[in-house]
Amino acid sequence: MKLHRPVVSVYTVPTDAPEADGTLAWDSTSMVIAEVTTGDETGTGWTYGPPAVGDFVRDQLAPLVEGRSALDIPSVHEAMCRSVRNAGRPGVAAGAISAVDIALWDLKARLLELPLARLLGVCRERVPVYGSGGFTTYHDTHLAAQLNGWVHGQHIPRVKIKIGESWGRAVPRDLARVHAARQVIGPEAELYVDANGAYTRKQAVRVGRALVEHGVGWFEEPVSSDDLTGLRLVRDALVCDVTAGEYGYDLPYFARMIAAGSVDCLQIDATRCGGLTEFLRAAALAQAHGLEVSTHCAPHAHAAAAASLPHLRHMEWFHDHVRIEDMFFDGALDPMGGTVRPTAGPGHGLTLRTDDVEEYRVA
Repeated sequence: MKLHRPVVSVYTVPTDAPEADGTLAWDSTSMVIAEVTTGDETGTGWTYGPPAVGDFVRDQLAPLVEGRSALDIPSVHEAMCRSVRNAGRPGVAAGAISAVDIALWDLKARLLELPLARLLGVCRERVPVYGSGGFTTYHDTHLAAQLNGWVHGQHIPRVKIKIGESWGRAVPRDLARVHAARQVIGPEAELYVDANGAYTRKQAVRVGRALVEHGVGWFEEPVSSDDLTGLRLVRDALVCDVTAGEYGYDLPYFARMIAAGSVDCLQIDATRCGGLTEFLRAAALAQAHGLEVSTHCAPHAHAAAAASLPHLRHMEWFHDHVRIEDMFFDGALDPMGGTVRPTAGPGHGLTLRTDDVEEYRVA
């Protein structure tokens, strides 16, 4: 079962409205898809990043993958990781490795005629999700409609909005939006916030204490995720959980974050950290230190692996990526009731609608 050279495609999809968080604004999202084949079976993986990720897969990784065993994923993964030493792993290279690795896991499950969740081993049949969006560019009516759709329409009992607008220079509006979100979702639903590293250390503590009256239980990246000391300071000062980890591109990153005592729940993104192979290793590291984990973005790339984790808190149902994955794949999951069930169909259960999304293809 020798692998053929991976095939790469890149798509750019405009957002359905202007979007921004505390430190960045965007009007489109690019998706890089890698397909790996052996015999008559094909596995599909993807990441979100610039078109350069696709170039990296095509030029640097594809020749390395070709001819290797489709069943020996650790061997292929290790070869890819070693090959990027001089290129530098964080960023483009890590995204490229991730897309190929996810495709390899999908392919192996299809070859064995199993759902990927069954291949990995299921700890839970249903994976809890939280609605994620609430961009700082949303006006109050737009924010209310999105939150209403999740909590009262789909009955997802936990949601997250962005705060930290303009690098932390709009705290009154941040708090007003949190208040408005609580009014919309009611007293029972869980409310989370994500500052995307916009605040300074003491500013984050002040904001975090103000969030208490709105029942916020999750404060994501109150300061930069590179500031491990600052995360620990904020974590020690606040009642709510402090979380980070989405910018982890390799296992040592997660080890440093855990050793510093920086988070209450570790976020892991398989489309950035090196695919499902490294995702599962990072999750095991967190479990060894008594931490829960939460998946970051790209929910359909994570669902099968998330079902295998006994210490999973939940999976992020991120607006941009849910919208794109619903457009691009048959077999998309249904979060009604606040959970998804990733055990249907072979592999990860998704089939790319190549013809339907051709208009978004850029490479």
